[in-house]
Amino acid sequence: MAAHRKPKQRPYTGSAARTAATLAFAGAATAAALPGSAHADPAPTPAQVKAQVDRLYREAEAATEQYNGAKEKAAATAKSVDALRDEAARRTERLNTAREALGSYAAAQYRSGGIDPAVQLALSSDPDQYLRRASYVERAGERRATEVRTVRRQVADVAQVRAEAAGELTELASRQAALKKHKATVRTKLAEARQLLARLSPADRAAYDASEGGRGDAHADRGAPRSTAQAPNARAAEAVAFAYTALGKPYVWGATGPSSFDCSGLTQAAYRSAGVSLPRTTYTQINAGSRVSRSELAPGDLVFFYSGITHVGLYIGNGQMIHAPRPGAPVRIAPIDQMPFAGATRVA
Repeated sequence: MAAHRKPKQRPYTGSAARTAATLAFAGAATAAALPGSAHADPAPTPAQVKAQVDRLYREAEAATEQYNGAKEKAAATAKSVDALRDEAARRTERLNTAREALGSYAAAQYRSGGIDPAVQLALSSDPDQYLRRASYVERAGERRATEVRTVRRQVADVAQVRAEAAGELTELASRQAALKKHKATVRTKLAEARQLLARLSPADRAAYDASEGGRGDAHADRGAPRSTAQAPNARAAEAVAFAYTALGKPYVWGATGPSSFDCSGLTQAAYRSAGVSLPRTTYTQINAGSRVSRSELAPGDLVFFYSGITHVGLYIGNGQMIHAPRPGAPVRIAPIDQMPFAGATRVA
């Protein structure tokens, strides 16, 4: 019985060789494209995560200030609309009263039959009395003519007020749309920042939280010795005193106190406690007083950061400020040189 032998494989030649090579290359490319078959991008380092998170928080804070500004303008526009509606109602009421008076006069004239004055004089048993009455009617007619002109003017006034209210309503809708847009931007940026921070180990996360330069400990901040630098006036001193009472309270974007703050909400609340009304946003607060140089800083001055004027703190002396840093970081004391300095304003 003959032994079974495995036949020898003959090498591919010509077109068969080219086909085999093409299939082998395609298989290798497919394998490289499959998930897990290629090397994954290396995970970002803690330093890279910090840089990305810091950028997202800055962008979120810029959007927060835009949100604050849009909210303030929307509130003012809504108030204006209400005032215009009230004014239109008052003017309409006065118009209706005037119309009713003219209507009564017109009805009386109709009932009199519109008799020719010469005929009335001829038929009158007392011509002297008729002439006196005629003189009165003439004067009354002049008054009615004036009232007619007044009614016409009131009609135009009511139409104008209603048109202004309609324009304000259109503006309000636009501001509310901007408000919604900025709100969505803030939420998106903060969600992205949280996702990045979740990748860090507990030790790296703790290092990130400590890297801001602030003490981060509400009890330590409250017990820290206060600066001996003197505020330039009583209102600035009161604003600083308020800021110390806010230490440890959470950052909440859009908040103006009393239990939570964003950066411009804290400075606004601090000066509100001193009887000074500040505008709502960082980019308007910087114009709320007289500019001072960094070398001239005194307690109570507002200190601003970044080229877009997107962050503000309250200077307390010795190169330190009290500010509301970001979500997850409570109101704290921090050095003013931890961020790019953009300017300072003395409010009172």
